[in-house]
Amino acid sequence: MDKIKLKTLLVPPETTIKEAMHKLNETSEKILFVVDGQEKLIGTVTDGDIRTGLINGMQFMDRIQSVMHREFTSIQHDTVDIRGKVKKLMIEQKIEQIPVLNQAGTIFDVCLWTDLLGEKKETNAGILYDNSVVVMAGGMGTRLDPFTRILPKPLIPIGNKPIIRLIMENFYQYGFYRFTYSLNYKKEYIKLFLREDASPYTIDWVEEDDFYGTAGSLYLLRDKIRDTFFLTNCDSLLTVDYGDVLKWHKDNHASITVIGCHNEVKIPFGVLQLDNGILSGIIEKPVHDMIINTGVYVVEPGVIAYIKESQHMDMNELIEIVAAKEKVVVYPIYGGWMDVGHWNEYRKRVEQFNAL
Repeated sequence: MDKIKLKTLLVPPETTIKEAMHKLNETSEKILFVVDGQEKLIGTVTDGDIRTGLINGMQFMDRIQSVMHREFTSIQHDTVDIRGKVKKLMIEQKIEQIPVLNQAGTIFDVCLWTDLLGEKKETNAGILYDNSVVVMAGGMGTRLDPFTRILPKPLIPIGNKPIIRLIMENFYQYGFYRFTYSLNYKKEYIKLFLREDASPYTIDWVEEDDFYGTAGSLYLLRDKIRDTFFLTNCDSLLTVDYGDVLKWHKDNHASITVIGCHNEVKIPFGVLQLDNGILSGIIEKPVHDMIINTGVYVVEPGVIAYIKESQHMDMNELIEIVAAKEKVVVYPIYGGWMDVGHWNEYRKRVEQFNAL
């Protein structure tokens, strides 16, 4: 690995969860190497480690030494046939990065899957999932008015592709090919597009006879969905391994998994702290770290039973009802979320795509 890039993957144990999240986004390698002052490797941290830490109650300003793995796979720099042995370890242990250490335990190099095999590891390894992806595409898209007076929101282009084409491509990359649409507003436009642009997907739809909210139309799928399914708004684009999300959902025995994304909420003013009406301090332009609902979920089919026929219900209402009786968990991500549901965000995303 290039020495400059290697340096970007090395972090001290005092690094915060939040700082590590930013590092992982910047490097795109999904792993950081925790080193002491002499660059001796003492642990590794992956995006999954951070995700588990957050779910278990860790805060964004906690140190990564609390979540790092002190036992890790490595190889000595003077190993005979180092490339062959690293390749064997990667295939056997299904890992994409192996640190190379010198005799003192200092990190000397990192062997990457892409360096050895010349291509990125297949994200879904050829796996196809039969689980459906339900796309809620029946709303009027009033936040994108007047654009949506002409085109329904699901067909609004990002770059040279409509939003729903990008959603299907993202899911298909990870092996999900079955899509069911809930349609209402300007539904004939969407049906025409889906008929002409179906390959390589299996596509079906149901049609609302009224506006039932972001969850109400799931009632129409009560006889169609028999297995765990994804549910997504038609204005939310994620960069996430959906196979990993499904596994997380199953491992946690959840009825609903909400995919949440880290977001910083910046207050552009000085915030006054009061104690019985007396000023006790001023926090200048504070930043609050939050997990925001992305509008993408994994759902068990039994959840549909909570919705009545012709009932208007939004997803937040359904989640609250289910959470009172069953298990609802969160799969946190940090970065990789595009919300194109209103003009400011839509313009930003178009600019991002045009810059690619």
